[in-house]
Amino acid sequence: MKKLLLAVGLLSIAGTALAAGKSCEELKSEIAAKIDAKGASGYSLEVVDKGTSTDAKVVGTCEGGTKEIVYKRG
Repeated sequence: MKKLLLAVGLLSIAGTALAAGKSCEELKSEIAAKIDAKGASGYSLEVVDKGTSTDAKVVGTCEGGTKEIVYKRG
């Protein structure tokens, strides 16, 4: 039982480290590719400090949750 708990704990730590390690520009590019694949045009994605954007939709977070990627039409 202890080995199972240890394995689960290590996997959760590894998953958190991988998620935190992605750069904002890399994540922004991945999101843009998904949006483009759906045929959308006339939009912008911006990296902003967490909680600073009120008129855009948050579509991702990066840098350990300190930054957000926001989507704006127009």
